[in-house]
Amino acid sequence: MGTCADTNISSDLESNTTGVTTFSMPGWQLALWATAYLILVLVAVMGNATVIWIILAHQRMRTVTNYFIVNLAVADLCMAAFNAVFNFVYASHNIWYFGRAFCYFQNLFPVTAMFVSIYSMTAIAADRYMAIVHPFQPRLSAPGTRAVIAGIWLVALALAFPQCFYSTIIMDQGATKCVVAWPEDNDGKILLLYHLTVIALIYFLPLVVMFVAYSIIGLTLWRHTVPGYDAHGANRHYLQAKKKFVKTMVLVVVTFAICWLPYHLYFILGNFQEDIYCHKFIQQVYLALFWLAMSSTMYNPIIYCCLNRRFRSGFRIAFRCCPWVTPTEEDKIELTHTPSLSRRVNQCHTKETLFINGGDVASSEATSGQAGDPQHGVPAES
Repeated sequence: MGTCADTNISSDLESNTTGVTTFSMPGWQLALWATAYLILVLVAVMGNATVIWIILAHQRMRTVTNYFIVNLAVADLCMAAFNAVFNFVYASHNIWYFGRAFCYFQNLFPVTAMFVSIYSMTAIAADRYMAIVHPFQPRLSAPGTRAVIAGIWLVALALAFPQCFYSTIIMDQGATKCVVAWPEDNDGKILLLYHLTVIALIYFLPLVVMFVAYSIIGLTLWRHTVPGYDAHGANRHYLQAKKKFVKTMVLVVVTFAICWLPYHLYFILGNFQEDIYCHKFIQQVYLALFWLAMSSTMYNPIIYCCLNRRFRSGFRIAFRCCPWVTPTEEDKIELTHTPSLSRRVNQCHTKETLFINGGDVASSEATSGQAGDPQHGVPAES
């Protein structure tokens, strides 16, 4: 990112460099920003940790789709716990207090976590696309799901590695800085190309893929007949559950896109007009844009809780120690009891299990040659 002789603030995903600054923030203003970031971190960490517990602690919740939701929650939790806290301190003081090793980590992890988050959403969109548009095609097995998750993390680390590799600690007029010392690039084209590539891969490309996938899913669910199902009886409730889950995930994706767009535009603009970092108001602008971007890590648990009955039951059980939360027997049944009705459809070596419990019908899980596998036949919509 650009630097300014006496004023600059820039950091995090694309470069994490900060030059000398004369920014000083009144104590009350710093306290307000610290409170805003503290609330964000607490909600994100507690919410995502609860989502992880709800899925992993209950056999009924362990599905291919929900494992990707766990992966998304892990990335969001770590992003809030590490990047949001330490980058806020760096941005508000413009001094790096955390040593060389954490400087490497801080330039590696944000890109990695964001890549994992958005590609977990992309994997969910692909899984729902196969389940709804091609319900009789083979689906991901449990080992296949683990392989996809591992692949997402490995590619994410590879994408973030150059920024970590060139990270270093410098002293700039008596202040310690965590910077990315890129190789000689007189015209800045290499740096610009890397930044634009990262933004394309961790934002624009997966959003286009998900837009196409959910558009086709929407047309299939709302305008056409889903292959293998009629519009009456149990199937009608089942299709309604599919629609509800798709709406939930579309809201998750749209929220992510809105939260991160201003932040990415800020850094794209900075690559073409470096003097924006010299304006005195840029510190407040950056802190606001960074808070908005980091706030994407706390919305998903809220969305799940509001729109999904089983997650809502899980949250009530998890927070039963709070005096205003009273879990019911129905909440325990939602997460622990075997559903009351199941239907298996075998075609082309494919098994699809549908569960109907009360009025809330969960999405199907179709797998190839997985008869008797406890990993499957568990509601994905849950």
